[in-house]
Amino acid sequence: MKKIVIIGGVAGGAGAAARLRRLDKDAEIIVLERGPYISYANCGLPYYVGGVIESEDALFLETPEAMKSKFNVDVRVENEVVKIDRDSKTVIVKKVDSGIEYAESYDKLIISTGSSPIRPSIPGIDSDRIKTLWTVPDTLTIKKFLTEKNVKDVVVIGGGFIGLEMMENLKHAGLNVHLVEGTNQVMAPVDFEMAQLLHENIAQNGVKLHLNSTVSKFEETSDKISVVLESGEKITSDLVILSIGVRPNSQIAKDAGINTNERGGIIVDENLLTNDPDIYAVGDVIEVNDFILNKKTMIPLAGPANKQARIVANNICGRNEVYAGTMGTSIAQVFDLSVASTGSNEKTLLKNGLVEGKDFKNIYVTQNSHAGYYPGASPLTIKLLFSTDGMKIYGAQIIGMESVDKRIDTIATTMKLNGSIFDLKALELSYAPPFSSAKDPVNMAGFTAENTLNNLVEFSAWDIEKTNPDAVLLDVREPAELMAFEIENSVNIPLGQLRNRLSELDKEKEIITFCAIGVRSYNAARILIQNGFKKVKLYPGGTRFYQSTHYDKLNPSTKLEPLSDNGNINFQEKTFNVKNHSNNEDNRTIKLNCMGMQCPGPLMQVFEKMNTVNEGDILEIQASDPGFVKDIKAWSNRTGNTLISAGKDGNKYVAVLKKGSDELKLAPTNTPDGKTMIVFSGDFDKVLASFIIANGAAAMGRPVTMFFTFWGLSALRKQNPPSIKKNFMEKMFGFMLPKGSTKLGLSKMNMGGLGTAMMKKIMRDKNVNSLEDLIKCAMQNGVKIMACTMSMDVMGITKEELIDGIEYVGVGTYLGDAEESNVNLFI
Repeated sequence: MKKIVIIGGVAGGAGAAARLRRLDKDAEIIVLERGPYISYANCGLPYYVGGVIESEDALFLETPEAMKSKFNVDVRVENEVVKIDRDSKTVIVKKVDSGIEYAESYDKLIISTGSSPIRPSIPGIDSDRIKTLWTVPDTLTIKKFLTEKNVKDVVVIGGGFIGLEMMENLKHAGLNVHLVEGTNQVMAPVDFEMAQLLHENIAQNGVKLHLNSTVSKFEETSDKISVVLESGEKITSDLVILSIGVRPNSQIAKDAGINTNERGGIIVDENLLTNDPDIYAVGDVIEVNDFILNKKTMIPLAGPANKQARIVANNICGRNEVYAGTMGTSIAQVFDLSVASTGSNEKTLLKNGLVEGKDFKNIYVTQNSHAGYYPGASPLTIKLLFSTDGMKIYGAQIIGMESVDKRIDTIATTMKLNGSIFDLKALELSYAPPFSSAKDPVNMAGFTAENTLNNLVEFSAWDIEKTNPDAVLLDVREPAELMAFEIENSVNIPLGQLRNRLSELDKEKEIITFCAIGVRSYNAARILIQNGFKKVKLYPGGTRFYQSTHYDKLNPSTKLEPLSDNGNINFQEKTFNVKNHSNNEDNRTIKLNCMGMQCPGPLMQVFEKMNTVNEGDILEIQASDPGFVKDIKAWSNRTGNTLISAGKDGNKYVAVLKKGSDELKLAPTNTPDGKTMIVFSGDFDKVLASFIIANGAAAMGRPVTMFFTFWGLSALRKQNPPSIKKNFMEKMFGFMLPKGSTKLGLSKMNMGGLGTAMMKKIMRDKNVNSLEDLIKCAMQNGVKIMACTMSMDVMGITKEELIDGIEYVGVGTYLGDAEESNVNLFI
């Protein structure tokens, strides 16, 4: 009788044990698990913390008793394997509760020890207020801490799967959440421009996002803990969730002479066998083959671990099954959006020496999740990467509100079967209006990819301000759409007028066409190309994609607040009394259903309806387009109509408008008077005064904008900026300008810095907040801090040198706020 010992439970170990028993009724199967649980839903742990999963029992998939009764498997929890003796084919096991050790022999051994969260050596990291989430005991500890310590503020460090899921669940639980990520984006499997859609949505949902921010230390007080960033910023909270990655639990394998790679992953062959013919390994602890690039990598995911467990069990029972490799197909929920990816992203392709245009191409498509005329449709943004002959699909990324999983799985299946972009366009997929369109978004990705290969269209880069600064930006949207958003210095010729206005465009110049989502701009590009224009490109995803990828440089996005019974409109409970229209009737309330309409449909419907109603009439709009709330706010401001409320109601986006700008008697709104100031000076006392005024105005509920230009930019500089490559003149400016608020001097009586030091001492003695505290307070209170990009260029200052959380704008953006202000100061 064969004896099989499995080290570790959960996906790999428990799965292998069950499969072994189904194949061999006589084998002795022992599972040794150092933790108290053998099989649990580790992917569901964040949702239990946030209260989405209410029952603790729902987390457990199998118990030792159930494994014994169902599969006759000997499961020993809290039994830790501390040594593998390959010569005697035994493992040394320590009982966790008593410390007693014993030996257990094996014929075949499966290592399924998984991975553990990384805890780097950062000062203060041993604080009890810093937690990691990886196991059920971790989860219960965090849940208990949240309740007993009355936690209000949390910092999540790490923007991967666990970090994002914890961020969302803690925010939904009503906590104030900061997310700190050391790189320039969350969700590493997708490319930066796609991650920007997530960044925008995270900000809209009220989470403070700190990108390019690494932690230098933790500082704990009696009831708080502060996360101190390398930039000098300090975030104070009640709890820190550490989620910066995992490392394989492979030490016992290393000690036994089993081969591992430089990251500690156990090296296995295609049968998942180690360098010992009687020892297999599965799950997070092993090195796998990258299915796309055919190179070794580490991809810790539950799906591959389950499949590996099945293959190992098959091979132990005499079969010869091969694990072909991992594509890394994955998906996560981030507030309103789902984000999914499969295969390689563009960063990985470039890192591995592939050249865009020579070795691979990429396209973007934005399509509705199902037929646009059927209620509830929402947009999907797809990025597809493929070889220049179209025969190999390297990877795909999809972000949207629904049906993301269906589309990523379709593409992943095609890739696994070595399909091409031509197979994507040929796929016959199910269709009915509630589920898809006659041309599914996956088909559309295939069509678009084929168009690029046939030179029918060429995409521009998403960051055209860097890659195509001299191109003519041709906006083919309707004039009404420009009221919501327009790209600076663009030329507007609506698609329906383009053929008759070609003479207005220069055939010798590069022209980039764009519309709302990319459909009309493709038609415009074809018109231009067919009429002899040679340098034509299509902007990917249209203005909607541009706004999301540039959200941090444009005006801040509207924060999405769910509609409730607190005075906002709830469409399930609202009754409407729509009278026949006449010039003498009382004000009316009119319902406009734009559900399922793709951008710019909702905005155009609002525009058309507003032209038919009376001054003072109320228009209540439902839309499924997630960008509608942002668009309608800007449109209302520019057309002189009153936006009463806008927000999210379940899966709908709802806005309430009044035609005209007079005060609405039945639902009055109070618009606070804005305060704006230009901070030109870099003197300590003047900058101090500006922030005192700004905080005072913000405390009174007034919107405040501070526009820093020329010498005032010194106050926003980091004390320890990263090394930036500059020319001689830029270096000279950088040397002469003060590095941050702590280095500013008084405008008078500075006395070589002595006067400034005296003033700071007096401020401390009188309990006056420091300038640094005032800056932080202003940002927390919603004060807009803007840096003039023109002045930055003149002074040789880069964005990397300035503190986080500010906006980079031109004078036009500031003047827009100034027009809505009744106080404008020049300091």
